[in-house]
Amino acid sequence: MQFEQLASVSQAVAATSARNAKIDLLAAALRDLAASGDERTVAAGAGYLAGELRQRQTGVGYASLRDLPPPAPAATLTVAAVDLAFERMARLSGKGSQAARRAEVDALFGAATEPERRLLVGLLSGELRQGAQAGLLADAVARAAELPATAVRRALLLAGDLKTVAADALLHGAEALTAYQLTVGRPLAPMLASSAPDATEALAATGTPAAADIKIDGVRIQVHKSPEAIWVYSRSLDDITARLPGVVAAVAGLEASTIVLDGEAVGVDPETGRALPFQETSSRAARRDGVSVLQPYFFDVLHLDGEDLLDRPAGERWAALERVVPQEQRVGRTMIETPEQAEAAFAGAVAAGHEGLVIKSAAAPYDVGRRGAAWVKVKPRHTLDLVVLAVEWGHGRRKGWLSNLHLGARDPERGGFVMLGKTFKGMTDEMLRWQTERLRALAVEESDWVVKVRPELVVEIAFDGVQTSPRYPGGVALRFARVLRYREDKRPDEADTIDAVRAIHRGSP
Repeated sequence: MQFEQLASVSQAVAATSARNAKIDLLAAALRDLAASGDERTVAAGAGYLAGELRQRQTGVGYASLRDLPPPAPAATLTVAAVDLAFERMARLSGKGSQAARRAEVDALFGAATEPERRLLVGLLSGELRQGAQAGLLADAVARAAELPATAVRRALLLAGDLKTVAADALLHGAEALTAYQLTVGRPLAPMLASSAPDATEALAATGTPAAADIKIDGVRIQVHKSPEAIWVYSRSLDDITARLPGVVAAVAGLEASTIVLDGEAVGVDPETGRALPFQETSSRAARRDGVSVLQPYFFDVLHLDGEDLLDRPAGERWAALERVVPQEQRVGRTMIETPEQAEAAFAGAVAAGHEGLVIKSAAAPYDVGRRGAAWVKVKPRHTLDLVVLAVEWGHGRRKGWLSNLHLGARDPERGGFVMLGKTFKGMTDEMLRWQTERLRALAVEESDWVVKVRPELVVEIAFDGVQTSPRYPGGVALRFARVLRYREDKRPDEADTIDAVRAIHRGSP
């Protein structure tokens, strides 16, 4: 299949808002992929439609996407050829690998037309925001293969890899999907939570009875134990066993022969007993020397001593968890039935320094795909009025628009503004068009990558917290920043100060 066909579908999906119409477009493309009869083409192409590569790492970053050769005048690339190019990049290592990878990038982009290049940049940068994530694509696979969506979603849960499931469904049919079983030692796709603005709304979504789980700001882990070994997997299904000896030791002590647990790994302050900030926990989890010590907190059990629990109501799974895992290794949980109980649990969690709550239906099975109403997270939201200091040109479907904002807080003591980080989240197409015109009018220096602007435009930013950051001059950075609205009614000298940001940081757990 020609890569240009996928580029065209990607653009069409991005331009379509209706879910059913997106599924129709994706299903048609998947049928075309299946017509090739080639496993590589189907798996790679399905991944590209969801913004994923088959290769975990290619070694290609933003810097490698600058100064690219001119686009090709005609389309010649196939899906398989693009996948082979990514595979060659991923295999490169050692002396001379940087130059060899640069040559591979130049060769691939030199053979790509302009629409193909937009898709390639989106895939390599991770910014292919076209609304075709795993849940939507799973439904498209089901439609293309004429299989029940529940069967595809079940296979996705058990396999943890949409690309493999797509290839099996499209090329081998229902029988191939029934072969997927929960296997201790093979990671499953994690169940995810949707969001709500407050605990009352979250409880209305899940229904009652429900549990209010403490939302710990840690690293998502899935732990498998058999009589022979223990494996620890990350949210992205990478094997991180060697990096978390504390988690391995904790699970080794459980009185279970085989078990699969879902939870969080967290660094804990030995003096206060509080969880360390996510930045420090994440840094410890990333260490490869085997000495990082993170404490596990489990909230679900998916398999226990030969019995799969995925389809059991959550209440039954929680009861099994309580029988096997000691309280000090479980996430704090409060059963709730009324909005008043939900709000009280949320207030208590925040007061104790936690990130918030995840409210969970006691009747729901363990599921994967779209973020549904069975798990709903609630977090306090901070907002600040900040000043735009610069902005980066967008990629993928945002090409041609100014997208990634550089945000600054006012510094009354030294004058000027202190950068706190960047964000491209929360922007509608209308906002992108408006800010491109507005910020270019404020430009003082412009390149192919960044436009520096006069610090005059104030924007209201929502964020989840403030973390220590040596990367920025103020020593702090915003977590999960997103744009709410522009405040043209405010002058830059009315923006929030760096002292206000540091005060939020001091009050963080």
